[in-house]
Amino acid sequence: MWLLLAGAILSEVAATLSLRASEGLKKKRWIVPVAAGYLGAFGLLALALARGMPVGIAYGVWAACGVALTAIGARVFFKEALTRRMAAGVGLIAAGVLIIELGAAAH
Repeated sequence: MWLLLAGAILSEVAATLSLRASEGLKKKRWIVPVAAGYLGAFGLLALALARGMPVGIAYGVWAACGVALTAIGARVFFKEALTRRMAAGVGLIAAGVLIIELGAAAH
């Protein structure tokens, strides 16, 4: 389950960064990576859910990790801003994911 979710997260981040690289789909060569990434992300998320992962956990982790990794990827690949405040937000996202996991484990 967790490998499927990790694949969904990485696919979604790759698709989002590809969308950025496409400049709003103006650069046509990026259309296939964008579409494949998003289709892969939702397909892998669906498989994780079908295997019994609770939707609240799956979606929370998927969304939080996607936001954090996309912000970091945008900094690395596109030299977009990643201020201290933004980095603190990424840290808070990581803390939130950890708290969700601990809460799920306790249940």
